[in-house]
Amino acid sequence: MQRTPLYEAHLRLGAKMVDFGGWAMPVSYPGGILDEHRATRGAVGVFDVCHMGEIHFRGPRAAEAVQRLVTNDVSRLGDGRGFYTVACLPSGGIVDDLIVYRISSEHYLTVVNAGNLDKDRAWFIAQAAALCEVADASAETGLVAFQGPAAARALQPLTRVVLDALPSFGFIADCEIAGVRSSIARTGYTGEDGFEIFCAARDAERLWNALVEAAASVGGKPAGLGARDTLRLEARLPLYGQDLDEETTPLEAGLGWVVKLDGADFIGREALRAQKTTGVGRKLCGFVMTERGIARHGYPILDTEGVERGRVTSGGPAPTLEKNVAMGYLPSHLDLAGTRIVVDCRGKRISAEIVKGPFYKRGRS
Repeated sequence: MQRTPLYEAHLRLGAKMVDFGGWAMPVSYPGGILDEHRATRGAVGVFDVCHMGEIHFRGPRAAEAVQRLVTNDVSRLGDGRGFYTVACLPSGGIVDDLIVYRISSEHYLTVVNAGNLDKDRAWFIAQAAALCEVADASAETGLVAFQGPAAARALQPLTRVVLDALPSFGFIADCEIAGVRSSIARTGYTGEDGFEIFCAARDAERLWNALVEAAASVGGKPAGLGARDTLRLEARLPLYGQDLDEETTPLEAGLGWVVKLDGADFIGREALRAQKTTGVGRKLCGFVMTERGIARHGYPILDTEGVERGRVTSGGPAPTLEKNVAMGYLPSHLDLAGTRIVVDCRGKRISAEIVKGPFYKRGRS
């Protein structure tokens, strides 16, 4: 397994390590997933995301190159701003979901999923290398997420950056955090406020140690993959490889808001235009279990007549809500709040109900 620059730091903290897509990653620390989930919702969680991929686009035609690859409108980005988007195949299927940051008019940074890095790099080079330099900086980049309602307060003593002035998806390319030369973005994957901090891989452990100490000062702690998954599920954030893949389109996945069909051309635009005109036949639906039971990935989803209509893509406990929640693709006519469905949980049929929007939203539950 590959190791992030923080592997030894995790061992010292007593982390339980697992194989995550070929990476040795912490699933939890002493105290457990639930404790880490609650610490992130109530204070700050610190996450190792060094396994994520960072691919840079540089040159006078960098914006054109990135626009060719992604569905969102690159022309809307100013320096120091980013957005969430997807890259599609000509069929409209999703190659990956990613964040794009504009560092300057001739320099864009994309952050891609670790499990897709090799595929993304090859796709990006094939489609865009004739327009600009496409450089994979993943191996030399460290990345730590600092997430939670107390994130800005805990982090502010470590930097001269005025964190309250950094907007959502704002990005500062050159600053210092705890004496480490860094870049910082106000982004995350937990449904909370927070930051993702980039640095040289060789400096990642120094940065991590400072962030863990800062989190502890407000009641926070390091958090592993287990809490990361329950947090993102509560916020109804999709996971590539489960909720998204090359056989699903952003319109089916409820990501139409990142698809700008009237903007500049991009790979997959014509297929998505056609799908929008005809309408999608299925949608990624969110639902809450109304009886005792957990809907796991791959479980069949039935209508009230007992006919299978889809499969669970992501599911599990929502600790903040004290409920069990899930997502899965269902025929579009079933995607109405209050629709009753049934999940076959290993032979036991458990009732559930379709809900709209995130299960948990900052400031309410």
